[in-house]
Amino acid sequence: MKIALLGAESTGKSQLALALTTHLRAAGLTVHRVDEYLREWCDTHNRTPEFEEQQHIAETQMAHVLAAPAHAVVIADTTPLMTAVYSQMIFNDHSLDALALQHQAVFDITLLTGLDLAWVSDGLQRVGAHVREPVDQKIRHLLAQGNLPYQVVYGTGEQRLENALFCIGRQAPQWAKQLERPEPPTRWRGPCETCGDGDCEHRLFRGLLTP
Repeated sequence: MKIALLGAESTGKSQLALALTTHLRAAGLTVHRVDEYLREWCDTHNRTPEFEEQQHIAETQMAHVLAAPAHAVVIADTTPLMTAVYSQMIFNDHSLDALALQHQAVFDITLLTGLDLAWVSDGLQRVGAHVREPVDQKIRHLLAQGNLPYQVVYGTGEQRLENALFCIGRQAPQWAKQLERPEPPTRWRGPCETCGDGDCEHRLFRGLLTP
């Protein structure tokens, strides 16, 4: 299962990726989180990428997703589609659109983080609150262009996680059933001979008490 998180800047993608990872691991699933490569790149170079470096950002993000363990639930904190969107916004370039849409199709679930969170400055990557709505519109347009389904996640704090899980359930209802943790089975088939309680642990020590 592969889950993609898309969204404009300062809409809680990284926090939601972490919350989903924690929740799914607690449900007993193996989870591999793919962090945003653009953030790593900007921190390393202390600047934002130029036009000719955009394809490298997209291809590296894609490679990190494809290198994830096959048995794990993959949660991708953004995909090359976001690089394509910003290439459109900043450089008026659409050359990454086809690559981004082709890769986006490998995801089983796509979540788009809503604009209901307050904008917060956070390093080189963030331009300002004024770009969030245009970016959101371009994300939706590209997804529609590729005929790729998605769900929008709203809410704050724990509610945002709960809404994300609800959206996952709508896109993959059969898989989402795994998140419903069953009650543990009764330890014993019949009642304990000592106390009549089928769940007691007397039988664990019975051999030790027998002379």
